[in-house]
Amino acid sequence: MRHTFSKQIQSLSESAYRFGNFELFPSERLLKRAGRAISIQPRAFDALHFFLSHAQHLVGKKELMTALWPSVHVSEANLTNLIGALRKKVGRNSIRTVSKFGYRFELPVLGEPGVRRSAYEKFFRARELTKKRSLEAMQVACNLYWTALAEDPNFPSAWAWLGRCCWFLDKFSHGPMASAELAKAALERAFALDSDLAVAHQFYTLIEVDTGRAAQAMIRLLDRLQRHSAEPETFAGLVQVFRFRGLLRESMVAHQQAIELDPALDTGVAHTYFLAGNYSAAIESYSGRDAYYLDAAAWAARGELKRAIPLLKERIRIMPLSPLMNALLRSLLATLQGKPDEAVQLMERVDATKEPEILVYFARHYAKAGRTASAFHSLQQAADSGFVCSPETLRVDPWLNTLPEHREYRAFLSRSRSLVHDAADTLATHGGWSSVDLVKHLG
Repeated sequence: MRHTFSKQIQSLSESAYRFGNFELFPSERLLKRAGRAISIQPRAFDALHFFLSHAQHLVGKKELMTALWPSVHVSEANLTNLIGALRKKVGRNSIRTVSKFGYRFELPVLGEPGVRRSAYEKFFRARELTKKRSLEAMQVACNLYWTALAEDPNFPSAWAWLGRCCWFLDKFSHGPMASAELAKAALERAFALDSDLAVAHQFYTLIEVDTGRAAQAMIRLLDRLQRHSAEPETFAGLVQVFRFRGLLRESMVAHQQAIELDPALDTGVAHTYFLAGNYSAAIESYSGRDAYYLDAAAWAARGELKRAIPLLKERIRIMPLSPLMNALLRSLLATLQGKPDEAVQLMERVDATKEPEILVYFARHYAKAGRTASAFHSLQQAADSGFVCSPETLRVDPWLNTLPEHREYRAFLSRSRSLVHDAADTLATHGGWSSVDLVKHLG
């Protein structure tokens, strides 16, 4: 009897959204605070349910009004009054107004219907660890995701975040959990369970751009933007895609849009700033996280070797790096220490074709080491693998300033411009805007 009652309580808990000291039971149309039922108007209940089912996402005003008043025309004042009443119920700071766009539910959601409570708790802890982006945190998170999925294998968000975690570990670590194929399989499982899951689309973009499919990713995300115009994860994906296709200004605009919708979102824009020659912005954007290469490279580009060299030495000493990341950091250090032959040997020993952005960084090292032909070869490999070095980067990067003197420069610059032009055409065709229009529309 006691066991049966315990299972009933657990089943009831798993039918609720949990946030703060509240529980919302959609099927029962019941809201509890600290275990006690509290009264709430029917439309306010529907609004709260909508926010909870879209937790971690911005909800547009039109989207919310359509959901709450599907066949009735009402003014925005009705929605404003409803949000005010809802805030009185669940907390003044529970719902944030995002100017011009809509609202975001701010309280952490600690459980959702259909997901085992213990599985969701593990997922929540793992997700917070993943956001730290350190090797140690990612390894712990990976184990937590697997444990959560063992308890609830039909949990799409857990599969998506597991995919993100495995891709990171494959890129930066050489441990047993480093597996590109596992990352792909986890994201495919997330799509099978929920084909419209925003974070799955965002994380899958990282795989696409690293595996030479930035053009396909761009089309997918632009098409998605037509249906989800205020989705920060889509803009975060476009930050990566635009950079890979040489559209640096558009990448920065996509970043601004993403963080306006979700200020806590990590978009990877630091790499865009770096390639645009804005090294201060790159350093600032890269700070506050476990760092690897970019801030040291930015300090070096500014000529501040006394800051770059100690950073590299310390990270090489303490971090369990993958062979490719080890070559990236060590070749930069050797270049800064005036050891060009050592830098070249380090880069030539590894295969970076599956990491096209790293090929551009290698090209910088080659150029600084006086190996111009190798620099061009690396840039050409990057382009062949899906990463276009923008003409702007060629113009502003002090480590690439000797390239214009080389006989291959004009041909490479022409190819780069052509590829960037193709990307701009894709933007106009699938996004409905030209590159200039995008800046105006989103800026």
